[in-house]
Amino acid sequence: MGEPLRVPQVGGDVSDVGISFVDAEGAVRSGSLAGLWNEPFEMARPARRFVAFKGQRNFTGEYWAATSRALVGYESWVERDAVMALDFEPSVEGMASQPFRLAWNQDGREHGHTPDYFARLADGSGVVVDVRPGALVDEESATVFAFTGRVCEAVGWQFRLVGELGEPFRSNLRWLARYRHSRCHRVEPAEALREVFAVPRALFAGAELVGDRIAVLPVLYHLLWRQELMVDLASAPLGAGSLVCVTGRRRT
Repeated sequence: MGEPLRVPQVGGDVSDVGISFVDAEGAVRSGSLAGLWNEPFEMARPARRFVAFKGQRNFTGEYWAATSRALVGYESWVERDAVMALDFEPSVEGMASQPFRLAWNQDGREHGHTPDYFARLADGSGVVVDVRPGALVDEESATVFAFTGRVCEAVGWQFRLVGELGEPFRSNLRWLARYRHSRCHRVEPAEALREVFAVPRALFAGAELVGDRIAVLPVLYHLLWRQELMVDLASAPLGAGSLVCVTGRRRT
């Protein structure tokens, strides 16, 4: 998901942190994080409403995640890209936006924070993600993110504070995301592509060895999205000469 932003260290007790969320059935639940940390937050409904109004400068919407086969909300293009990058990770099995609200007392004041995303990994562990471009992380928000990071560490979750994805990775990922749906998968050309790219080849050249390029490319891009085929997305725009090879990974 790109380079995480630096999170400063802060003091403070995390043992009395409360949590409230809306479960998959729509019931509002709350209690201590210590007692509820193992709930399936990847299935939670948004803990707060997404705001949209005329003249709004940021763009809200819903991203269809191939990982969970469900819509995941976002409140900006930066958040949309962050969700897309989570969806691209092979280890992610499910995710939810605005999954819960944390509440705690610090310095005699009540504080609260609703992280942007929660993702469940294949090993059962969790990842909490906050999305904020580095230039917009002020002292107050940095303190909140730091505290959230400590809370996550206390219950065995990862915490990521991420900003904008770098180029050309962002553009390449947006392109591959067009082919994330399983309708792009066809068994016979997919098997042929795995065989062809057992030896690293240029993208178009490999596709043409399998069949008509126009027909084969959607399957190839789908396998790249699933990371069953591999290509360097970070160094150069994806193109005809991009070197592709098989990874040996199979995703269901």
